[in-house]
Amino acid sequence: MEPLARHLAAFGQEHLLAFWEELSPSQQSALTVDIQSVDFQQLQELVAAAPESDIEDLARRAELPPAIRLSGAGNRFSREEARVARVAGVAALKASQVGVVLVAGGQGTRLGFDHPKGMFPIGPLSGHSLYQILLEKVVATSRRHGRPVPVFVMTSPATHDETIEFLQRHDRFGLPEHDLFIFCQGTMPAVDCASGNVLLAEKGRLALSPDGHGGLVSAMTSSRALASAQRRGLKHLFYMQVDNPLVAVCDAELLGHHILCGSELSTQVVAKREPRENLGNVVVVDGRLRVIEYSEFNALPDEIVLRRQENGERVFWAGNTAVHVFGVDFLARCARRGDLMPLHRVKKVVPFVDAAGKLVEPAEPNAWKFERFIFDLLPAAAEAIVVETDPRTHFAPVKNGPGQGRDTPESVKAQMIAVHREWLQSAGIELPQDLPVEIRPLFALDAEGVRERKVPEGLDAPTFLE
Repeated sequence: MEPLARHLAAFGQEHLLAFWEELSPSQQSALTVDIQSVDFQQLQELVAAAPESDIEDLARRAELPPAIRLSGAGNRFSREEARVARVAGVAALKASQVGVVLVAGGQGTRLGFDHPKGMFPIGPLSGHSLYQILLEKVVATSRRHGRPVPVFVMTSPATHDETIEFLQRHDRFGLPEHDLFIFCQGTMPAVDCASGNVLLAEKGRLALSPDGHGGLVSAMTSSRALASAQRRGLKHLFYMQVDNPLVAVCDAELLGHHILCGSELSTQVVAKREPRENLGNVVVVDGRLRVIEYSEFNALPDEIVLRRQENGERVFWAGNTAVHVFGVDFLARCARRGDLMPLHRVKKVVPFVDAAGKLVEPAEPNAWKFERFIFDLLPAAAEAIVVETDPRTHFAPVKNGPGQGRDTPESVKAQMIAVHREWLQSAGIELPQDLPVEIRPLFALDAEGVRERKVPEGLDAPTFLE
């Protein structure tokens, strides 16, 4: 304990050993590992640092992002160009150049679900989990194009073991074992805002949190996931988060625009429903694409938030969907640089053990967490592009618990049913009004897939097509 105590004393963090004598040898060992994993010098500098940037100044200088749009004055692409993009995307899939990154480090706490969020049952009729729906979309994509599509799943310490056990128990939902690479992201300690003290989650454990979706680059590097992608000859990685069951996995048109534009990082967006919707704002600042996160943006005055171009178009229309396409070579280049993925200081509510050994659950944000944002790579990417999609059919993140308005299990299930009804009706299938239907990805990935399948006639009861 003596060397550990001296090390902590150099940074004013001796309180972390306050309960040492109460711990068992195994608990002491776990606490030692936690402490040794922390760069206290870096942490001290992060806590002492001034705010990273003047968001108001940044937002005033922001310009409308050039985008491949579904509608509006910014639409630069015709239907023929969209078709050409799809052809290019399909060619990349058929050439085994595309893999998938699935970010799944979050717990389902806000949903009242004490497991990894990917295990949350969201199928409106099937009860299938987010993991099953998304991985079956990958399997169906692989079958459609006759080539494997490997998946790289990033977990966190809180979700890693349970995710592995869940996917093994379900035989990876049809994904071959050699096409699944599961790796764990890093963590950072939470620090009390008032004192600068690192918080204890338990008497023998630090309050550690995942280092954000931007931890992807270092985690893929240290786990050799990135090396695996390179060894397999992958050129593009389709990135998505685990909470959106409507995402068009490996969308050929998005991939094609990425390829044809020579982009190193492409970002899918939706037109925001309201100016202060909780979506990151994709804009251009000083000639480079970047994202202004909603937590900072939404606190700005109306004169900035409601800014419009001379043609009347809103500057901050493009909401980040957390769907991207990365060039594999670009990620490898970023991994060799340490200046592209800064740690952001974010104020959050963090439960902690106080000096008396009691668990405190604050009602208000009390601690700094430190996270990296994957979109911080945008300014470094050559020919980065923005591609709009339809939120009605492709964007339904499960973020809030039942009865909490938008992005709840109820609203997401309703959205899934509406999309699947639309697919069936486009194939000439007549449906009674409000009849619930669900289509398994292995049955059909989209309306085109439905038209290729034999669908029973006269559907008059809730139906799960599998």
